[in-house]
Amino acid sequence: MRIPFFKALALGLAATGLVRADPPVPPAGSEVFTSGEARTRLLELFTSEGCSSCPAAEDWLAGLRGGPRLWRDYVPVSFHVVYWDNLGWPDRFATKAFTARQYALAASWSSNQVYTPCFVLDGAEWQATGARAVPPAIGQAGVLRVEYAGDGTSRVTFNPAGAASDTAFDVQLALLGGGISSDVRAGENAGHTLRHEFVALALTTVALQDGGGGWRAATVLARPAVAGVKDLALAAWVTRHGSLVPVQATGGWLK
Repeated sequence: MRIPFFKALALGLAATGLVRADPPVPPAGSEVFTSGEARTRLLELFTSEGCSSCPAAEDWLAGLRGGPRLWRDYVPVSFHVVYWDNLGWPDRFATKAFTARQYALAASWSSNQVYTPCFVLDGAEWQATGARAVPPAIGQAGVLRVEYAGDGTSRVTFNPAGAASDTAFDVQLALLGGGISSDVRAGENAGHTLRHEFVALALTTVALQDGGGGWRAATVLARPAVAGVKDLALAAWVTRHGSLVPVQATGGWLK
């Protein structure tokens, strides 16, 4: 079968990445989250149900839920850590992996100390105290697109803006819980009911492969069965391989 010259030329350019092909139609039942070209920031909070200073920080983070900039300008993720559990209240959302992530971030800014509440904005320590809003990012980062199916199957495509050809990328995918409340019976918050938003329930990292016209990956991140979680969201962010600093992010609430 002969292909007209201009169609053949367009197909050839798309294969080399000089022209972006239209994204494939997602499978039935998939939800699609897409960033814009402008950079979307990643805002992390390291927290614990056993820390008396954390509820105020979590209330501030929860206030972002109703904002028009959510998912478009920033993606919030709350990681619960384990080092407060020895006070008698084991935080059900805390994991050693999330705690290790905080230590790795602290090491990246030359510190061997961690604390809660700790905000991290685009990989850098950030003082949210007194801040009215997350400051906007500057510059173009490229388009990050995630298809998430009901069985947890995820397909990621990243078209970076002006990235060097020798750059390798990873994508992190996290399932977040919202509308959560916990009646704490021990530790520094004993007797209080704590409310949580954007709580990391599962996290995976996958290497993106250069597919010619976009960096791609596929993985499975199943929805966890966690009691008391009213809402679920998906958060995704891309980093250069070996780095914790996000390049681009996207996300949204799941149906």
